[in-house]
Amino acid sequence: MRPCTDQELALLFGKLVKYMGRDAELLLKVAEPHCFRVHRDRIFYVAENLMRMSTNFKQRRLLTLGTCFAKITRSGKVHLQVTCLDFLAKHALHKVWLKPSAEMTFLYGNNVAKAGLGKITDAADQHAGVVVHSMQDAPLGFGVLARSASGCKDMPPTASIILHQADVGEYLRLENTLF
Repeated sequence: MRPCTDQELALLFGKLVKYMGRDAELLLKVAEPHCFRVHRDRIFYVAENLMRMSTNFKQRRLLTLGTCFAKITRSGKVHLQVTCLDFLAKHALHKVWLKPSAEMTFLYGNNVAKAGLGKITDAADQHAGVVVHSMQDAPLGFGVLARSASGCKDMPPTASIILHQADVGEYLRLENTLF
């Protein structure tokens, strides 16, 4: 387990700011100090005291530690994982609520059409990161708006509004490769 490089941290915070805004800084300024560490091409959000205790284990024996926030691809890009959804939902700038008929479509990994939107926060720009909720306020995943919130009104009901990034259905679909 090694510390993140400056480039990896910049890419990670660039993604987090897209969904959380300036609240991304709050992840590091909590009562119990946390940090980001890289282990096997995954970026983990770990409490510092837990990270210090993990040094007693051999690195090849350590599977995971803390919460997996992102995966680093071979080309050096950072992709947020569904395991960081709880943190994103808590501090999200823009939220979208889906109708019950569209929830399963989203959970199967598909984009969301305008007909499936229940509510959307105002002032969300095009390509803004959104956290997707059910109508009962349960976080289902996150994605990117294909149109601005005001531009959604003029679109036909079959137009894709939310481009899928990750959802809780990935726990079942990708259980062998998620961690």
